[in-house]
Amino acid sequence: MVSSSGRMPIERVGFVALIFAAVLYLGSGSGAGSSYASMRQLEDVQLSLAGANGAPFPGHILVTGGAGFIGSHATLRLLEDGYAVTIVDNYSRGNRGAIEALRKLAPKNKLRVVDGDLGVQRDLERAFGKHKVDAVIHFAAIAYVGESVAQPLAYYRNVTVNTIGLLEAMRRHDVRKLVYSSTCATYGNPDELPITEKTPTVPINPYGKSKLYAEDAIRDYAVANKDFDAAILRYFNVFGSDPRGRLGEFPRPELRAMGRISGACFDAALGNIPELVVMGTDFPTRDGTCIRDYVHVTDLVDAHLAVLGHVANPPVLYNVGTGEGVTVREFVDACKRVTGVDVTVREQRESRPGDYAEVYADVSKIREELGWEARYVDLEESLGHAWAWRSAHKAGY
Repeated sequence: MVSSSGRMPIERVGFVALIFAAVLYLGSGSGAGSSYASMRQLEDVQLSLAGANGAPFPGHILVTGGAGFIGSHATLRLLEDGYAVTIVDNYSRGNRGAIEALRKLAPKNKLRVVDGDLGVQRDLERAFGKHKVDAVIHFAAIAYVGESVAQPLAYYRNVTVNTIGLLEAMRRHDVRKLVYSSTCATYGNPDELPITEKTPTVPINPYGKSKLYAEDAIRDYAVANKDFDAAILRYFNVFGSDPRGRLGEFPRPELRAMGRISGACFDAALGNIPELVVMGTDFPTRDGTCIRDYVHVTDLVDAHLAVLGHVANPPVLYNVGTGEGVTVREFVDACKRVTGVDVTVREQRESRPGDYAEVYADVSKIREELGWEARYVDLEESLGHAWAWRSAHKAGY
């Protein structure tokens, strides 16, 4: 494991500045080109910035990473609640099928999609430039722990530097509200459980560090701009899918080896892979496998909607989880029961690079201040939502 306990905030700022300076020169010419033509119709949508059927209009939200698993579910909820939504996504991790599903579900003139990269200024201008944006929900990020250890600079560029670029675009377009999608990976291996918002942040992998540096940038920007309000949500292990089966998760085959344990279990149950590999069996936990707090994607989206009206300066911070820890072995056993397939499981003692032993949330703060708490706390019910969609979409969207 990689230790980071010696870093001070000033070092983070200097480190971010160096990365940002380098990427400013590299990012401006990244090929926009031909991929935009196929999405032109969605980008050219003239959004209706008015309420439907006499209802008040709640606002226009820019969703970064809206083609991703969480971002697509959040977009659907925003549309259902009457918002107009602009998505910006470069599909490096997102799914065009999710966009097509959203297009079919969206009310007329309420969804606009920009095929663009947050690291390219002209793409940000396309996202912000057509309609006044009231708030940004920032999901877009690469998010695999093991990959971050192997490719740390890619994570500092994609997560930290792109967040800085987004803040600059918000400043240019006078957008003063942000909800930031962060992670429990910022905590690393905590000395005490459950994890509260006051638990020290000592991330042990570049993914957690890059998210923490982005948080620092948001907080520092808020200090310098008193009319800027933000919320930071550190959420735990997300899974599940839309309970009504309208959206799900379907990562590309080349990304699945790094993906969620639920996706790997489903792939094994469908015969796409010969076995499910459980990595790490000698953690100091009740059965030797790591412990995680698995939160349903619908509950996570509810938390984003709850906090959207409570952004503040200084930025508010909340953990989002269930408050209960589940071992990987327990999760795999539940997945077997839900799929009805006794998948072959191979356990290896060695864990993934950068993995931590046990994390689960104390969610009392968000419950007491916003009235939010997870509704989908039955593991098998939540897995059932995900399996229903995945088994009905064996080839994806």
